Amino acid sequence: MPVPAPPTERRRGPRRALTEDDILDAALSLLDEGGADAASVRGIAARVGVAPNAVYTYFPDKAAVVKALVERLLGEVDHDVFADRSRPWRERVEALALDLRQHLSAHPGAVGLMIGGPMDGPQALALNERLLELLADAGLAPADAARASYLLIVYVFGSIALEVADVHEPGPLPAEAQRIAGRQAAFAATPPDAYPRSSAAATTMAGYISTEQYLWGLHRILDGLVTRGGA
Repeated sequence: MPVPAPPTERRRGPRRALTEDDILDAALSLLDEGGADAASVRGIAARVGVAPNAVYTYFPDKAAVVKALVERLLGEVDHDVFADRSRPWRERVEALALDLRQHLSAHPGAVGLMIGGPMDGPQALALNERLLELLADAGLAPADAARASYLLIVYVFGSIALEVADVHEPGPLPAEAQRIAGRQAAFAATPPDAYPRSSAAATTMAGYISTEQYLWGLHRILDGLVTRGGA
């Protein structure tokens, strides 16, 4: 009786190499889809198809993932847009503010994480260095430039955080016009007898999350810096 041949062992395909970028891609997609709670280490591991321990090989904890993700997002800011010293300084500040708003608004789930801890990585420091240079070009003394840099960062990130918080569901932000229309409808229900001033300002308040309002506030800050700094 012939001896049956041993079963042929199925050849495994090449094992997919995991990189830090794979982990950050997964974390960002989870943030975009489900917000901060969705981007757990377990969720990230499931997204890239590995065990959670594999993630810990690259990052010791979720906080390290978040910090690396913040650095990546800040690294996407185009420094050329505001580092050209031949351009007027106010124009350069506005370009930076709009660029940051565009990049961060594209990933609303990451905004809260960015302002939830110190931004002290190389990309954050490089951004601050550029901003200090820009404000020095505006004529501000070093101490005033440092204070103004902090003021602008607080305004930019605070404005974006409030804009994102206005949308109560995770995922990409709806179009600006759609969000303003929703706010307009909500403010239209304000009882004018109880809140006459708010009712009269409903249209303006509905536009708090608009690009127009964002730039209005930025310009008022820059006006004050010029007056205070004697630029």
